[in-house]
Amino acid sequence: MLNIVLVEPEIPNNTGNIGRLCVGTESRLHLIHPFGFVINDKNLKRSGLDYWVHLDVTEYQNVAEWKAQIPDLSRVFLMSSHAEKSYLENDFQDGDWLVFGKESKGLSEAVLNEFPNHLTIPMSPLIRSFNIANSVAFVIGEAKRQISNKL
Repeated sequence: MLNIVLVEPEIPNNTGNIGRLCVGTESRLHLIHPFGFVINDKNLKRSGLDYWVHLDVTEYQNVAEWKAQIPDLSRVFLMSSHAEKSYLENDFQDGDWLVFGKESKGLSEAVLNEFPNHLTIPMSPLIRSFNIANSVAFVIGEAKRQISNKL
């Protein structure tokens, strides 16, 4: 099972869509406060539809609380538009942690400095970034493909 981590998510619709994606891919969702919305926000539930009740989700008050319970820090992969290595070049394993930052700014330098594995999603220079829900879908899809090929 993959672990999807959203650090300080700001937009409830994105988080709801990612929650639905996690249910559909049998992935766990980890949410790190502060949020830009209330977790029971109607938009969050609308985006997650009735699937939210099936979601394996854990909330953390901060990055330190989340980091303390990770069994193998070498399996944590932070997504950053500034990384040099593409997620398509990475060797994913079951149980990996895929970490995404807030919609407006991505991951902070402080968080990026805590982990060595940074990955990017290749994109046209005409855009700054992809929507976070789309980014999560890209990376989960590739990770699940690799994991299923190893079985």
